[in-house]
Amino acid sequence: MLASTKQEGIIFEEIQKKLFYMIPEKWDSVHLYASIIEEPFEKPIGEMYFYYFPKGILKRNPVNVYQIPSMFNIDEESYNSVIQSLYSDIKKLRNLHRETKSELWTNLTITIKNSVFNVEYGYENLGKNSEFSPYERHIIWRYKNLELDSDLQTKEEKQIVQKYLNSDLIEFEKKHNTSYKCNVYIKNVHNIVDYERTLTLEAAIASQAEERPEKTRNVKEKKTKKTKKSNDLFDRVEKMKELQKTDDDIILDSDYMKRKEP
Repeated sequence: MLASTKQEGIIFEEIQKKLFYMIPEKWDSVHLYASIIEEPFEKPIGEMYFYYFPKGILKRNPVNVYQIPSMFNIDEESYNSVIQSLYSDIKKLRNLHRETKSELWTNLTITIKNSVFNVEYGYENLGKNSEFSPYERHIIWRYKNLELDSDLQTKEEKQIVQKYLNSDLIEFEKKHNTSYKCNVYIKNVHNIVDYERTLTLEAAIASQAEERPEKTRNVKEKKTKKTKKSNDLFDRVEKMKELQKTDDDIILDSDYMKRKEP
């Protein structure tokens, strides 16, 4: 099913841009989870994590987004700013649905695979009376979406999965969860590693300032190409400045996964 409104489609596109940008290598699929938890008289909070499967002939283990800065020598603070901006898009989507949907979802899973963008909305209770803790939900979500080898699970994780399989949540999900599918809007987007290997913002501006008209046609053509490349770079830098806005409502759900993940 396509996006139900133009505004929804715009948000989907922004989410895709950030996901494509944040993955520093070629990949086969992306899987993201985000939640927004609202309790009476309390500030909304939420969780977000996502993984991608690197492209390769042999099947490889999924990469946790929070491992990317250390794996690829990327500034962690700047990278987390993009994560915060991505979560802001999730909140925009939920606020849009608050106005247009009869029932408001509490969490979503986004999957990008084979040029298809899929969003599944979940409606289970994630508040203080939830049957599962945030950590347990993370393990369950990994089990459902990442298709990991059970041999890689710890004894505790296997117990959590079994608890889920014996719960009523499965039937609840079958009855209530909804999903939307659409084609990927963007392709061949420069990722964060491309950005890190190019000019700094100051260098990009200086490069533009040095551009001067040339007398000969051949030199003009050469300079035009160079200017276009510089402009493209400048635009990318400006877009990243816009993306890097903070948002205090998200719990970057990474600490326990850094300890628990194989």
